[in-house]
Amino acid sequence: MVDQTLLGSVLAALFGFAIFYGFLIFRKTGGARKSCLREESAATTVIDGGECRSKDEGRDYFDVIIVGAGVAGAALAHTLGKDGRRVRVIERDLTEPDRIVGELLQPGGYLKLIELGLEDCVEKIDSQRVFGYALFKDGKSTRLSYPLEKFHSDISGRSFHNGRFIQRMREKAASLPNVQLEQGTVTSLFEDKGTIRGVQYKTKSGEELKTYAPLTIVCDGCFSNLRRSLCNPKVDVPSCFVGLVLENCQLPFANHGHVVLADPSPILFYPISSTEIRCLVDVPGQKVPSVSNGEMAKYLKTVVAPQVPPELLDAFISAIERGNIRTMPNRSMPAAPHPTPGALLMGDAFNMRHPLTGGGMTVALSDIVVLRNLLRPLRDLNDSTTLCKYLESFYTLRKPVASTINTLAGALYKVFSASPDKARNEMRQACFDYLSLGGVFSNGPVSLLSGLNPRPLSLVCHFFAVAIYGVGRLMLPFPSPRRIWIGARLISSASGIILPIIKAEGVRQMFFPATVPAYYRAPPSK
Repeated sequence: MVDQTLLGSVLAALFGFAIFYGFLIFRKTGGARKSCLREESAATTVIDGGECRSKDEGRDYFDVIIVGAGVAGAALAHTLGKDGRRVRVIERDLTEPDRIVGELLQPGGYLKLIELGLEDCVEKIDSQRVFGYALFKDGKSTRLSYPLEKFHSDISGRSFHNGRFIQRMREKAASLPNVQLEQGTVTSLFEDKGTIRGVQYKTKSGEELKTYAPLTIVCDGCFSNLRRSLCNPKVDVPSCFVGLVLENCQLPFANHGHVVLADPSPILFYPISSTEIRCLVDVPGQKVPSVSNGEMAKYLKTVVAPQVPPELLDAFISAIERGNIRTMPNRSMPAAPHPTPGALLMGDAFNMRHPLTGGGMTVALSDIVVLRNLLRPLRDLNDSTTLCKYLESFYTLRKPVASTINTLAGALYKVFSASPDKARNEMRQACFDYLSLGGVFSNGPVSLLSGLNPRPLSLVCHFFAVAIYGVGRLMLPFPSPRRIWIGARLISSASGIILPIIKAEGVRQMFFPATVPAYYRAPPSK
């Protein structure tokens, strides 16, 4: 009888404990259940350890969807995955890309790569260290070294085959268990009541599917077909690059990028492996001579070859005769986002600049660091409206690096290009001579170019210092009315180059970011 009484008491206690524990579980998962995304009747909800997951025809619900797995997409996937987010990446083509740009990472970009834990992605791809630039004009040359004295000996620029670098980052991202890479083409963003809830995409086999997440980040590159709903794209195509690979030759200055101030526009040379040198010939305008009918080969041999440094001429002619000539339009587009709940633009889909200065990857990696730091305090991304308002600070916090590199790229391209205008040509010569002075006159601009000193005000000061230096040259040995007139036009020309670029970047965000309310946005409380 005692045993039965004792057993009854134990059972009653266990029953009471079970009720109490069930009540606690209900309280814990109730909030999660209420916040779960319900898009359509086909979507079902799964509660796993108090976390919300949604399934749609067997498709998991993720924390973040990333469209595109280029430099920005792959680096972002690894970064957010390492922070514990469930990430799905949908990339149109997961085979190794073959591009003629995105091959030079500035030292500032390499520092961001280290900060993201991706520095080993430049290893085992025969990447080359880059320590600065060499400028060539009218038979003269000057070397501009990166100011790396205060950094670890490993810090420098890196140049490589773009496709090899991207594949290494994709492998690194896919190695995380909470990151899924899938080959497919995203056809549209899925919107519900003004909020992006996910994407609709077509798989490699042609099946149409939807996948859902509270945050979709579009990184589908310069040819993005999704950016129009998220920004006001004003794409400019000032020129095209004609790409060649030179073999069996040595650069005049080892481990340096080479810029020839040619007519009508610059020619670039830089190593992409231990045996190959990339040559990029800038051709102004949107139309280039035809490759198929031989017009391009003729143009390169008759117009460009006479301006190539003698050490590279034979390899340049051989590259033309091999016939593997590639072309690509150079695009620039200022960032003009429409803050949209549930979605964000990054990479070339969001912001582009002329690739003359090789700053695109540095901007993209810097943007990822900014976004990662903003998202880290947040555990729940489901309140899209609040998250969107909070992430408006991203557009201001990215400005120091992005606007410096964007403005410099646009301004240098215009200064380095030949012009029938006497004042513009004086500015071009003044820039070459100013940089040739060395010391602060070269270290300042090169630190801006390399992403090591992203200060917009410093950029403007150096730019107008070049213009004033040019005017001073004109006044020697003594001023004349004609020289004074050219000097005035030089200052006017310099203003006409840089001020429109600054206006497009946003004067307030560029120079006075602390006055922008979004600069002080705090993370949502929950």
